Amino acid sequence: MGVPDFLLLIIAAFAGGAFGAALGALPAFCFTGFMVIAGQAVAILRGNIIGELGELTATGVTGAIAFGPVFGPHVSFAGGAAAAAYAAKHDGMYEPDEGDYHPAKDIAYALGTRPDILAVGGIFGIFGMLVRQISGGLLLPWDPIAMGVVLSAVAHRIVFGYPLIGAGDRGLLDMSPFESGEKRVATDGGTTTDGGTAQSYRLAVEPWLPHQYKWANVAMIGVVTGLLGGWIAIQTGSAFLGFGISAASLTFLNLGVEKIPVTHHMTLPASTAALAVFGGTPETGTMAAVIALIIAGLFGMYGALLGEVIQRVFYAHSDTHFDPPAAAIVVATLTIAILAIVGVFGGSAWVPTL
Repeated sequence: MGVPDFLLLIIAAFAGGAFGAALGALPAFCFTGFMVIAGQAVAILRGNIIGELGELTATGVTGAIAFGPVFGPHVSFAGGAAAAAYAAKHDGMYEPDEGDYHPAKDIAYALGTRPDILAVGGIFGIFGMLVRQISGGLLLPWDPIAMGVVLSAVAHRIVFGYPLIGAGDRGLLDMSPFESGEKRVATDGGTTTDGGTAQSYRLAVEPWLPHQYKWANVAMIGVVTGLLGGWIAIQTGSAFLGFGISAASLTFLNLGVEKIPVTHHMTLPASTAALAVFGGTPETGTMAAVIALIIAGLFGMYGALLGEVIQRVFYAHSDTHFDPPAAAIVVATLTIAILAIVGVFGGSAWVPTL
């Protein structure tokens, strides 16, 4: 990539991160889903499904828009989450007794047009793009976009003074304080309208999804969506279409429909594993397709359980949004790469391998 191309990408990433902050992280990610569906539909019609996610200069709707500086999660979503963390401390969003969760976790909230907030989103958009470029350039064996989301969350917690984990003396995996409604007095560094230090009675443990945290439930939705993701991949040859559908479905969650599951960390590993296990798209009507579908169900469950472990460790006890799906996708795609490297899988689909 030449210097002009790199500068073009950096400028676009700043705009994408700022736009993600303006819309809000979750609404921006919903658009990621719609763009992936559009891009993969075009690619399927052309009969040319390619691993655009690993390309440094990917073109087309999926590569350049859905996974690029416009709606790439490492840019727009990560920028929006960082801007929410900044605004919670510096924009008067933090009000005592406003809710059970820290306001920095409200990624469905559009942050509008204030220049400093948009600048924060833009800076973190650039950060996420740099992570993606470096990871992809070095062919590191995981999803470089998901890694951008994860490292951006770590960075915004450090930069804005939030705890990385924040559990104190509570058990990291214990959700019983949430189930019993246990509260804690929180002084999180925000300020009230009169300039004092904000205090609130927040939940002692704040699960990422109150309707999606019990182990059996998480495992079941993982198997179901994993099977569907595998089916979509086998039928279309696309590792990303199932992910796009899962991401787009979060529009309903953003609109307040209760109990909508979050599943993109299930469908993406499942679809990828279905295409990786035999080193390509298995032919329908064969035992290879059946085996690939079973593998997809297992990887759907694997991604789901990884997400739950990660939310309990990094989300439930701290104060900003740390994205469990992104972290789960990093681990799940690393697992696929390792299985390909040691010869258990016939390939790794779009996941880079050293």
